[in-house]
Order: sequence, then C-alpha cells, then structure tokens
Amino acid sequence: MSEEKDSDNTFDEVNGQEFDDFFKKDIIIAKNLIKDYEIGEFIIRAIDNVSLSIEAGAFVVIKGPSGAGKTTLLRLLSGIERPTQGEIYSFGVKISDMLEESVSTFRLAHHGFVFQNYNLISTLSAEENVIFPMNLSGIPIKRARARAVELLNKVGLSERKEHLPFQLSAGEQQRAALVRALANDPPLIFADEPTANLDKYSSMKIKDIFQELKEKKKTIILATHDDNLIQLANRIIEIDEGQIKNDVMK
Repeated sequence: MSEEKDSDNTFDEVNGQEFDDFFKKDIIIAKNLIKDYEIGEFIIRAIDNVSLSIEAGAFVVIKGPSGAGKTTLLRLLSGIERPTQGEIYSFGVKISDMLEESVSTFRLAHHGFVFQNYNLISTLSAEENVIFPMNLSGIPIKRARARAVELLNKVGLSERKEHLPFQLSAGEQQRAALVRALANDPPLIFADEPTANLDKYSSMKIKDIFQELKEKKKTIILATHDDNLIQLANRIIEIDEGQIKNDVMK
C-alpha cells in the first residue's frame, strides 16, 4: 500500500532533486501548430503555424485582441483540443495524437485548466466541484474532502462550500473554478481570462492566488488583458490572427 502524500502547503511543489531536474526542462513544446474549424462551407484557421516552448516554472501571459486565437492556443497546449496539424509535447509526452481517454487521464495528473466561463458542474456544490477531479484521480474521499475544504477556505469560500454554482456570484464561481483546477496539485496551470468580468475584489483575490502559485514555482500559462496579472508574468506572448507576433522575456 502506497503512502498518501502529506504537505504543509496548500499549493504543493515537487521536492528535492526531482524538482531540480524537472525545472531545467521545457515542459511544453509545440511544433508547427495549425488549427482549422469548419463553419458551414468555410474553414477558419484559428492557429496558423505556431511553434513555441515553455520552460518549467515560467509565468507566461498570452495577449492579443478578441478573436486572435488565444483561447484556441491554450486549449491546444493543454490537450483539450487536438491540432489539425503539428505536434504538442507535454512533460516529454506527445499528447497531440493521444486517444481522448488517454489524454484526459494525462491531464488529470499534469494540467489544471481555469475556464473563462467557469464550467462548474451545475448540480454539484462548490465543494463537490473541487472534489470531482480528485475523485477521478482515485484520491480517497476523506482526503479529497479535506483538501477541498482547505482550498475553498483559502479563497474565502468556506461558508459557501455547500452552495450550487447558481447560488454563487461570478467572482465566487471563478474562485471555485480556480481551486478546482488546483485540486490535483498539477505542476502546470492554464487559465483563460480568469478575471474577465469580475469585480475588483474578486480580481485581486484571483491575482493573489496566482502570485502564490508563482512563488511556489508552478508553471502558469494564461490569456488575459488584466494588467495586474500581466505584471506577474516573466514572459509575454502576443498573438494576432492565429500567429505569434511578439514573444518577450521580462
């Protein structure tokens, strides 16, 4: 029987030499990505021959105008969508041609994704939404519930944990969605406009979480127009018309 991992930190990091070795690697490598969508008789090219690599521990912001391809690029790099052409490697594994079931299992352990529209399961409470990915990963319910409570408390939702999504404000839903993405302690976190349409208080709560994740050396890739989040980045990638126009290290 394997021992359960214990930690004093809410947002854990890989420890010791394992982390030192991991941190030296590019954990995302994308080569010649193309993504086309068929809309009626037309083909729309959302991503047009994009190649990039992301180092472990980087805080990367992807910015650009509406319709530039930011969300599509995030979904490709995270394995949610498959490219029309090109290759994507995550943690040395080629995920771009994996079967859907296999890539879903891979994502559970390695990736967390924060959706702009929250994507909480409407019939589950905030606590149950956070437990859900841990349940899929086989984490015992007692441990999963304890972690869910800990995470929700950290973002000020301890008194709202039994509420269904429709009973939560937009900011509360986004905070619940963010900690759900962190439930399995993924080393790589994607976020799509995580503070869009939120009030100032909720936006700052989200920013504080990302600040802590950065300090824990999590790898973060997010699309945003929020200057407070952009200030945290050590790399800014500008995209327009499905192509990288600028890529700057800070």
